[in-house]
Amino acid sequence: MKLMKKKLRLMVVIMSVMMISLIVYGAVSLGASGNRWFSSSVNTALRKVKSDVIPGRIYDRDNVPIAFNNDQGERLYHPDELTRRSLAHAVGTKSGLVKNGAETFFSYLLYAYDAGYFTRLSAALTGNLRHGHNLRLSLSSRLSRYVIDHFPSDKSGAVVVMNYRTGEVLVLSSFPNFDPNNQKGVASDPKKPYINNATQWRSAPGSTFKVITLAAAIKNIPDALNHTYTCNGALEVGDITITDAGMASHGEITLQKALTVSCNIAFAQLALELGDEKLRETAQAFGLDDHILFSDLVVENSIYPKRNRTAREIAWTGPGQSALAVTPLQMCMVAAAIANDGEMMEPKLLLQAVDNSRVGKAQMSANVYKTPLTKPEADLLTQAMREVVKSGTGRRAAVPGLPIAGKTGSSQIDGQEKTNAWFIGFIDDKTLPYAVCVVVNDAGEGSRQAAPIAAKIFEFLNQNR
Repeated sequence: MKLMKKKLRLMVVIMSVMMISLIVYGAVSLGASGNRWFSSSVNTALRKVKSDVIPGRIYDRDNVPIAFNNDQGERLYHPDELTRRSLAHAVGTKSGLVKNGAETFFSYLLYAYDAGYFTRLSAALTGNLRHGHNLRLSLSSRLSRYVIDHFPSDKSGAVVVMNYRTGEVLVLSSFPNFDPNNQKGVASDPKKPYINNATQWRSAPGSTFKVITLAAAIKNIPDALNHTYTCNGALEVGDITITDAGMASHGEITLQKALTVSCNIAFAQLALELGDEKLRETAQAFGLDDHILFSDLVVENSIYPKRNRTAREIAWTGPGQSALAVTPLQMCMVAAAIANDGEMMEPKLLLQAVDNSRVGKAQMSANVYKTPLTKPEADLLTQAMREVVKSGTGRRAAVPGLPIAGKTGSSQIDGQEKTNAWFIGFIDDKTLPYAVCVVVNDAGEGSRQAAPIAAKIFEFLNQNR
């Protein structure tokens, strides 16, 4: 009898723990994923609300209207077509053509789903449509328009600009794009212009990943920037030969110089010396392999490869190839973390939501997402990246009078005629706390195609501080 009571008590304890765990998990999931659940296309409650509510307006960070209803009830977007195109993926469309744009992701606010019973009853009795909450986003319509002016019109890719101290996203532009005021034929376009390349497209990041490989070296090798390797123009690892652009041979070279000239061979040797475990640990510290649940954005998870980790694949990972799969937003966050003394901020899109009486319904709060580096480690990486822009492959990202740090990349993807051009970087000045990622697909070298676009962005930010 006593044994049975003990077993019953144990079962009660186990069931209680399971129930509490389920409640806690549900609360955490609702807090982190509530927007995703509410904005889902299968949410019948949302479909009902949409028929009874005039959705709120959406403004950019400077209070410029970028989404609104006209007198006929049509949802319209910024009056300038290029501005509309530059914001199309971040803002989205009422129809939900863009997956997880602000129009759908913040629908619980835009349609005032939190309205009380008496507000709903009053609207029902009078026959008037309720008004949703107005949103102010962190996006800059002026800068987004400027970016589209300087991005090659015949190329696909993405541009992300964020404040590295707060996480505010100023630009989240994807190419090709479309006009949200004229969506005819967009859904069937084989180029899929409705896909947000900034958050949904993943690729090996090329030599921009070298900043993560160098971070692993700084964490594990004393005086890492002065650590030397020998580059003879080719490195055979297994059945592949790793070379540098233009078949360059750098001879005896320090890691600082290797980053400056973007030496693949030195970074392949470094990766083999560090080993897969240390590389993986550092990449994961920067957010790769995370199951990402940001409060304001839906982002594809960036991946550090787990299978087939042969010497060949580890060597290729060092320079940013192998089976790495990283989004442009993730690489912008990497640059931002280095700039922000090692703290990676959660990217934010929603600054504020207010109802028709200007009562606040939501307010942005800056959150530290990860801390992949100590401040001394971040300072060393910043020093190395500033040299890249001063005298290396990133010279075309330089802006007179501004302390720019960065890293170029050229990502080699099978089947492409040209490489994807990458650049990540930031202004090393806390009064201009901006980080950038530029990707131009099928364009060639990051130093020639992506870095100059970043320079234009840095110039704009400086002129409009």
